[in-house]
Amino acid sequence: MRAIRCKTYGPPSNLKLEEIDSLHAGPKEVVVQVKACGLNFPDTLIIQGLYQFKPELPFTPGSDIAGVVKEVGDGVTHLKVGDAVFGFVAHGGLAEEVIVPRNACFLKPPQMDYPVAASFMMAYGTSYHALKDRAKLMEGETLLVMGASGGVGLAAIELGKLMGAKVIAAASTQEKLELCKEYGADEGINYTTQDLKSTLKELTDGKGVDVIYDPVGGDFSEQALRGIAWNGRFLVVGFATGDIPKIPLNLPLLKGASIVGVFWGGFAMKYPKENMANTMTLMQWHAEGKLKPHIHKIVPLEDAKEGLEEMMNRKVKGKMVVQIL
Repeated sequence: MRAIRCKTYGPPSNLKLEEIDSLHAGPKEVVVQVKACGLNFPDTLIIQGLYQFKPELPFTPGSDIAGVVKEVGDGVTHLKVGDAVFGFVAHGGLAEEVIVPRNACFLKPPQMDYPVAASFMMAYGTSYHALKDRAKLMEGETLLVMGASGGVGLAAIELGKLMGAKVIAAASTQEKLELCKEYGADEGINYTTQDLKSTLKELTDGKGVDVIYDPVGGDFSEQALRGIAWNGRFLVVGFATGDIPKIPLNLPLLKGASIVGVFWGGFAMKYPKENMANTMTLMQWHAEGKLKPHIHKIVPLEDAKEGLEEMMNRKVKGKMVVQIL
């Protein structure tokens, strides 16, 4: 089978498209013939050796997948060969086949095509777990979404509105903010031209925001935290800038605020029943037309490197998808 391989840490241009051996399912595993793989910003960090975990070299990047079950291992009862599915893996998705743990593989709704299915789980699973389970976002609260035009950011905007929050989107260009408003954001902040802290105060009549959703990291994290409300919750989702911020701990103390980690992949593995319940809710909302991933572009496997390059250079709004025929 064909697969994108990372043999040395570095930029996307280092990746190679190669023929490797076909895969076989072990116990509690499913082999999926991949039809589409959604790219996520962490993929650009993993191939550079900058992510929280470093797969053993060589490896195949890619986490968000959709396809058809080719083989099931012992202990898999909810799926059979030929089922259309979607799911997630730590890595391995940018290939014609991938091994998926049974509790991370779900039947694909018939109305959801493969590129959409491959754009769904990581973005919406992460964002719903963050807002529902970690922040316990309440109707009427104010939510700030950082990096709001990315895949998880747009998902957080949609979900925040569905949960009854006022949503403020923060992004780096006016074009990106326009897309955020199409997805339901009530207000927008261009944090390359506007001061984040003072603008948050203006937009909330001095109160600050109740929940901050931050997949960006870097210098903007502290600026956002300085605009949090009393008893606010700061969600640590990721570090798209590549820089892990060092937060002065007097800031949460002065606001009675909480800094809350969000590791959706770990939650999904440790609490599969709870994750399944969240997934069913998301599937229902999608079926009702309330959630719609924004697909920036669909490229073939041969162009996966260029797709990752665009993502790394902050040119992607929503999701970049690799289609594998």
